[in-house]
Amino acid sequence: MVAAVQMKYENLSTMMDERLKRHWAACEALALGYGGVSEVARATGMSRVTIRRGIAEVQGTMPDLVKEIKWRIRHAGGGRRPLRDVDSTLLADLELLLADSTRGDPVSPLLWTNRSTRNLAAALRQQGHSVSHMTVDRLLRELGYSLRSNRKLEEGKQSPDRDAQFRFINQRVRAFQRRGQPVISIDAKHRETLGNMKNPGQEWRAAGTPRRVRTHDFPDQSLGHAIPYGVYDVSQNDGWVSVGIDHNTAEFAAASVLRWWREMGRPAYPRATSLLITADSGGSNGAHGRLWKVCLQDVCDKTGVTVSVCHFPPGTSKWNAIEHRMFCHITSNWRGRPLESHAIVVNLIAHTTTSKGLHIQASLDERSYPLGIRISDESLGAVHLTPDKFHGDWNYTISPN
Repeated sequence: MVAAVQMKYENLSTMMDERLKRHWAACEALALGYGGVSEVARATGMSRVTIRRGIAEVQGTMPDLVKEIKWRIRHAGGGRRPLRDVDSTLLADLELLLADSTRGDPVSPLLWTNRSTRNLAAALRQQGHSVSHMTVDRLLRELGYSLRSNRKLEEGKQSPDRDAQFRFINQRVRAFQRRGQPVISIDAKHRETLGNMKNPGQEWRAAGTPRRVRTHDFPDQSLGHAIPYGVYDVSQNDGWVSVGIDHNTAEFAAASVLRWWREMGRPAYPRATSLLITADSGGSNGAHGRLWKVCLQDVCDKTGVTVSVCHFPPGTSKWNAIEHRMFCHITSNWRGRPLESHAIVVNLIAHTTTSKGLHIQASLDERSYPLGIRISDESLGAVHLTPDKFHGDWNYTISPN
């Protein structure tokens, strides 16, 4: 739409005087309807004030006194000079305020202030420039600036083998899938406090009837909390979520994997002899957790399958498949819905679907998982663990007894 208006304006602008341009822009804005003034302003470079004035003239709403005035049409190049031409140091001072190096300058007027157009205009006025925040906005766009939010890209301290570990995981996943063996991604979702509390997001409701929730989000001890621990089948696009009520421990993580195997894994892979797990490096299923390895040995013994584990490097948990293939959809499904009970949490998770065919089963795990369990060297030595040649601390295999 903007491109079409811009093309017409470029073809007609040389044949129109100032008043005719204003009236033409007004007619285009009226034809476009709601938002037309902004669209025409972006396409032609004319100000909204000028276009609205043209609309008033076209619709005949200008005061009678103004109508009787004989319009004077300015010649090309007439009118007030742009401020950047009149004030030769304006642009240089504006760019100096925007430079990142000025943030450490103790005399910078914007050292501890948000760099908004109004604050920039105030700082420029203190330096002797006569400028408004609207002019600063226009100058910023001419200089190539635009409003930008923060972007999460820095992942903190990174291992030199970070990229090599990603390639290793990718190779292992493809190797297991070629042999028809299951590959799962595991992780625990954020602990959810139960109660009639505000849940981020919005849902459609009748006008004037917002859902009434508590003002303060203080935990209700009688309701407790919910800990969703997920298991995502990378090949089948299926998932299992155990909703715990106690603590997120290695025992809880291993129990969730075992329940997935019994409910979904064995029916989907009746001839499976091995299982690949991709997990984070920290938390209940961390790479250095002794209890995690002991509990995995129990899973191997009960299922009879060999379990291989590949941990993502520290600081890269968002790359785990479960984060962007299952958890994000669960969060979207219960947006704007207070999580008042464990039953509501389980049902909202179990009814999460996508157009790509995601299917999730969920169940409440009411067992207790105490904290502070210590694993002795003898117990750890009983684990049939074989570290991989490449980063054995991240990649290892546990065999059943």
